[in-house]
Amino acid sequence: MKDTISIHDYLFDQANIGDWEGEEELVTDKINAVYHAVWQSLPEDISSTQVEQLLPAIWDELRGGTVLLEADEDELIDWALAYVRQQLEEGKPDADAADEEE
Repeated sequence: MKDTISIHDYLFDQANIGDWEGEEELVTDKINAVYHAVWQSLPEDISSTQVEQLLPAIWDELRGGTVLLEADEDELIDWALAYVRQQLEEGKPDADAADEEE
């Protein structure tokens, strides 16, 4: 089902990243790199509902602090991959509910 979803629908540009005190380009580049890495790791049979919940959840976890400015890209990617793996193992988002919605 991943082939019916486009990563480009989830990527940020500087205009919609918010105020990062002059570091909008850096933050945009980092979050998009994280999304691309996560995208590559997602199973091919993931539902669009799961993707719609997982990718914004990563942003929700990162946007409130300075970690996007302070951590290097590899650290952020490692964290995001672990986060997504944990969410999928715990059934969050709920794959069964996602399948029913499609």
